[in-house]
Amino acid sequence: MVIPVGDQNPAYRFPLVTYALIAINVVVFLFSPVSGLNPEYGTGVTRVCAQVAFFDEYGAIPRELVTNREIPPQPVGVRTDEGVVRCRIPPYDKVPVFSALTAMFVHGGWLHLLGNMLFLFVFGNNVEDRMGRLRFLFFYLACGYVATYAHALVYAASTEPLVGASGAIAGVLGAYLYLFPRAKVITLIGIIPLRLPAWVVLGFWFFLQWLYFRRTGVVGEAGVAYLAHVVGFLAGFLYAVLALNRRPTPPAPPRPYGWHYPYGR
Repeated sequence: MVIPVGDQNPAYRFPLVTYALIAINVVVFLFSPVSGLNPEYGTGVTRVCAQVAFFDEYGAIPRELVTNREIPPQPVGVRTDEGVVRCRIPPYDKVPVFSALTAMFVHGGWLHLLGNMLFLFVFGNNVEDRMGRLRFLFFYLACGYVATYAHALVYAASTEPLVGASGAIAGVLGAYLYLFPRAKVITLIGIIPLRLPAWVVLGFWFFLQWLYFRRTGVVGEAGVAYLAHVVGFLAGFLYAVLALNRRPTPPAPPRPYGWHYPYGR
């Protein structure tokens, strides 16, 4: 397993938007039925059905996005430890185009959330520093929309909700690759920390997403929307190529923001 945990590429402005996005994602998750921490949603089958309803209401459903029309909620069969149960989804009002936004702040589990937030924490501050806060926010959301709609167009008949910030964060990775290809990224390979160029780490990540997509289809065996990752990454990289310059990093102020790793020379 290859896990980036930091970089030797400090930002020179406080990454307000990056940290705010992380905070919003964490708060939404903690108060959702997915975290298992909110007693309002009960336990066992009751909580499982609450999760299904939560994903259906706030996730991006490809068929709804393509038709721009809400699909009336239908009972859903869910496999649990107690067997297959039938979950009734309460009615709700939903605007499909906005669901692509809300889906970016919904995650399917603890590992899903922590993995996405780690990547955003490591790479988001430098891209925000280069773009500026407001442009970075619009860039992040735009990459998420592009990735979500690409998935929806290819998988147009699906009524399976798409959730997670992966498409938007993939756009951040694409921009980082263009802007800082030789920045050193501290990467755990197993339990061994290595200092690798960003083009190696992010190039390998993109290759894996493309490979999994080609091998498993639009949605992988674990329900991962690999196409959204691929398209989000390409959208971020292309935007950086067209709109940003690889200008030299400004002189360092006394205390740059971010974590710093004195690993190696």
